[in-house]
Amino acid sequence: MSALELFEEHRPVLFGLAYRMLSSAADAEDIVQDTWLRWSTVDTASVAHPRAYLCRIVTHLAINRAQSAAVRRESYVGPWLPEPLVTAPDSSAEVERAEAVSLAMLVVLETLSPLERAVFVLKEVFGFQHPEIAGMLDRSEASVRQVASRARRHVRDRRPRYDAPAAVRRRATDEFLAACVGGDLNRVLAMLAPEVTAWTDGGGKIRAALRPITGADKVARWLLGILATPIPDARVHDVLVNGEPGTLLTSGARPDSVACCDFHEDGTVSAIRLIRNPDKLTRVRYAG
Repeated sequence: MSALELFEEHRPVLFGLAYRMLSSAADAEDIVQDTWLRWSTVDTASVAHPRAYLCRIVTHLAINRAQSAAVRRESYVGPWLPEPLVTAPDSSAEVERAEAVSLAMLVVLETLSPLERAVFVLKEVFGFQHPEIAGMLDRSEASVRQVASRARRHVRDRRPRYDAPAAVRRRATDEFLAACVGGDLNRVLAMLAPEVTAWTDGGGKIRAALRPITGADKVARWLLGILATPIPDARVHDVLVNGEPGTLLTSGARPDSVACCDFHEDGTVSAIRLIRNPDKLTRVRYAG
C-alpha cells in the first residue's frame, strides 16, 4: 500500500482526533494536511503501526495549536463555542469523521489542559493503551496513567447527566422550536428548566449575548427577542449538529445560526447553544 493510500485509510481517524483536540474543523483540517506533509517524507515500509505513528504526529501538532488557540480565546468577544459539524438528518459522513462528538462534550473537553485532553481522547475515544500513549507523548507510563485518571474524573464530573435518545431529542427540539417561532412565551417557559443556561457565540461579529444567560424567564425573553428581529428570506432546517438533533437557520443561501439543546430526563431544556459567528459557519452546507 502506498503512503497516500495508507494516509487516506486513516484520514477519518486523524480528523476526528484533531477535531476533538481543537473543537475546530478548520484547525483539524490544517492539522491533517500538515500531518500528510510530514508523512509523505517518511519511509512507510519501516513503520510497523501507521495508525499510531500518524496519531502521534496529529497529537503533537494539535497540542501546539491548542496552546496558541487558548491565548487567542482570552480576547474572544462573548462566550466561545466549538465550530459545529452540520449535516442533513439522513447523513452521517461528517459526523463519522468527528466520531460523533457532541458540542456539550467538546465544551467539557475545553476545560482540560491540552495534555489531559490528548490523553483522554487517545484512551477513551480511540482505544490506545497507556504504554502506547506514553510513547506517543514521550512520557512515562505512570505519568500518563495519572493524567488519564485526572482527565476522566474531570470529564465525568462535568458531562451532561442525561443523554436523551435521538428520537426524544428530535421531538423535543422540534416542539421547542415551534414554541419559539410561534412567539408563545408561556409555552416556551413551560419547556425550559428553571436553571436553563443559554450560550450564544457571535464572536463580536454579529448580534449575540455577551454573557451566558441563566434562568427560564431571562432565556425565554431573550430567545423571543432574537426571533422578533426580521431575517431576510429566513428558513429553518432540521439538521444534525455533531450527530445530535439541532436546528439550522438560513438567510437565503447563507447560514445564519446553528442551535442545539440539552434536555433533562423530563424533556425540559437544560442548556441552549447558539452559534452565530460567521467564521464558524463557513463550512455549513445544507441543501434540504
